[in-house]
Amino acid sequence: MMIDITFQRPLFLWFLLSIPLLMISHFVFLKHTKKKGIKFANFQALKRITGESILTRNISILILRAGILLCLILAVSGMVLWVYGFSNTNDFVIAMDVSASMVAKDIEPTRLEAAKEITWEFIDSMDSRTSFGLVKFAGVPMVEQELTTNKNKIKEKINQLDALNSGGTNIEGAIITATNLLVNSDKHKIILLFTDGSTTVGSFSFDSVNEAIEYVNEKHVVIHTIGLGSESGPIGYLPEYYNISSVYDKETLITIANQTGGNFYEAQNREELAEIYNEFISEKENAWLDFDLSYGFLIIGLLLLFIEWGLINTKFRFIP
Repeated sequence: MMIDITFQRPLFLWFLLSIPLLMISHFVFLKHTKKKGIKFANFQALKRITGESILTRNISILILRAGILLCLILAVSGMVLWVYGFSNTNDFVIAMDVSASMVAKDIEPTRLEAAKEITWEFIDSMDSRTSFGLVKFAGVPMVEQELTTNKNKIKEKINQLDALNSGGTNIEGAIITATNLLVNSDKHKIILLFTDGSTTVGSFSFDSVNEAIEYVNEKHVVIHTIGLGSESGPIGYLPEYYNISSVYDKETLITIANQTGGNFYEAQNREELAEIYNEFISEKENAWLDFDLSYGFLIIGLLLLFIEWGLINTKFRFIP
């Protein structure tokens, strides 16, 4: 099970430094109290009579007070627990590669057209409350449709996508742009990234991909990556006699999926693409679920406060 913890107001975590200060001050004042105690009392004799130590370190009270302070700090810091699991309230952004290599015909009729068809089927299978957004990318990512629950509108936008007559596949820019579309969603967030991962204008900058992954993880967005085409598939916009292949960067897509809690899918032909659709359906309700723990810690802190108040007025009422 994947678990993560975030804080809505992390600056308040600096108050955690007050806990060791509480412990230090407790023992400093305890030492001072002992010096001011009954200097001539026979504590050994009193202990034999009562069976208890007259002067104690009050460790129980110290632990309670530290617990109260910890709970209140975590409450005001806005602690949120994230768990990857089942959800029936997800929003999706489709990030579609429209670089020139996507017109390769190793997946009929082309990689791009096949990808468009599977997204139509996926959209039709979803609940009417689900929102979809669309980002297209080649060398530069562009928002084609912000989140909408209008299925016909998003399908029309997908249908209008055409491959560009240029290379370049800016995957890191695409996932950042897609994530930004989902930031203000109050549902759970998923990106479907369709690409052939072709490095037609040079290699990926892995550092920039890692930075994009970090940004996505901060926003708790899941990315499913779908690699389209064979590793030796010809670049569709060039005549086959040039014998130039569209290089398929599988490792980058696997890394993006694994590090964001998603899955990597690979389709080298039409049949495998149809199988991906079935896997989509089984995974469509998995996402990062958030649980706000602020109120829970506030309640626990108040309960500990009442317990501490009860102890110092009963069991510890005669202890300095």
